Amino acid sequence: MPQSPAAPVHSMAFRARRLANWLPLGLTYMFLYMGRYNLTVAKTALGDLMTKEQFGGIFGIGAVVYGISFLLNGPLTDRLGGRFAILMASAGAAVMNFFLGLATMHLLHAQPGHYPVFLIFTLLYAGNMYFQSFGAVAIVKVNSNWFHVRERGTFGGIFGVLISAGIYMAFDIGGVITAAASASPSPESLGWLGKALRELIGPGPGQGNRTWWVFFIPAMLLFLFFLIDLAIVRNKPSGAGFEDFHLGDATADQKEDRLPLKAVLKKMLTNPVILTIAGIEFCSGVLRNGIMHWFLIYAKETTPEGVTIFVQQHWGLVLLVAGVLGGIFAGFVSDLVFGSRRGPVASILYAGMIAVALGSWAFLSNHNALGWTMAAGSLFIIGVHGMLSGTASADFGGSKNAGTAVGLIDGCVYLGTGFQSVALGYLTTRSWTLWPPFLLLFAVAGFLMTLRILKAYPESGKDS
Repeated sequence: MPQSPAAPVHSMAFRARRLANWLPLGLTYMFLYMGRYNLTVAKTALGDLMTKEQFGGIFGIGAVVYGISFLLNGPLTDRLGGRFAILMASAGAAVMNFFLGLATMHLLHAQPGHYPVFLIFTLLYAGNMYFQSFGAVAIVKVNSNWFHVRERGTFGGIFGVLISAGIYMAFDIGGVITAAASASPSPESLGWLGKALRELIGPGPGQGNRTWWVFFIPAMLLFLFFLIDLAIVRNKPSGAGFEDFHLGDATADQKEDRLPLKAVLKKMLTNPVILTIAGIEFCSGVLRNGIMHWFLIYAKETTPEGVTIFVQQHWGLVLLVAGVLGGIFAGFVSDLVFGSRRGPVASILYAGMIAVALGSWAFLSNHNALGWTMAAGSLFIIGVHGMLSGTASADFGGSKNAGTAVGLIDGCVYLGTGFQSVALGYLTTRSWTLWPPFLLLFAVAGFLMTLRILKAYPESGKDS
């Protein structure tokens, strides 16, 4: 097994500028998540105006568009840089969220059954997801030039934290927005933030819900961060007045700045480690969203009236805490215990996912126990996702090919997301008892694949 190179010692000035570079980049990524999963919050608020099968189809098609878009956007990011990609993501997603808000406005004012919900939302959400696909490529591409391979486990943990913070913004803050914009909110659902928002966006006397704000507010935040990124983010240390350094990854010794696309794709598609990681991440896409979206919908449909479930009421916060713990555990254990190998940590976390899938089967009728079981599943699967998509993609693709590598790997995450969205939209409409065994199937498949990369480590300048 190759020896992992030592991380360089950076000056305080470099560390401060690196923080200033990735913090706005990371916050943009967080708000991209808010502008991606707000569709789930809107569906919950719209109720029967958007059916489960319509939601599953809309989100599923959007997720597949997201995954396929990497075939174009990954190589494009390698050519034009991560800064270009984050600007495309923030500006494009801001525009599409604005139009999704307009579509929601028209839906709420249309006569029942006279608005083409599936067609309009599918087209707009697919457009949103195309621009969203630049986000993960951007953050990994930029940071692959600022973090040595021995520092990227820590960054992978940060990546998981950013994902979790975005999910919190989407579900809990999005929930506060829809509550503030509803015609008759319950006082306990508002809090200080909801009361402040109601003064700004709440309907007047006799007016109906104004759910469109769950799209308009992320649009405004994304446009703000487009301007911030334009001013601050730089692709490499040399763009900010510092020297570039040896990164210790798979392309660190590559003389060419960038290989031809055909050569990069051949390198990716013939690398068994990258292909295995892509397969694992397909399963991660199924499991992450199979928990994140469907628990909330299940709880709303099946919880008896008057029964309070903490996890349901604070789903975004629970996912935030779970994701932070999972991301930090995966990142630090990978770097400090396993010498920056990612496979052992992924294997441990996937073993936990098998236990979660079995637990969800046992606790399906116990809403509180099921909620905490799903929270544990989020901890495990967000840890895996941050580690593999956020870190291993740059390790094995190398900084020069990071856009294409993360495109292939994160694209598989969203192909899995699209598959589960359509499949569970169909299955749960027929019976919720089909949900746990569906999750178990992919937990077992992902675990078996992690066993194939236990010893994998990128060799500088060589195929892994």
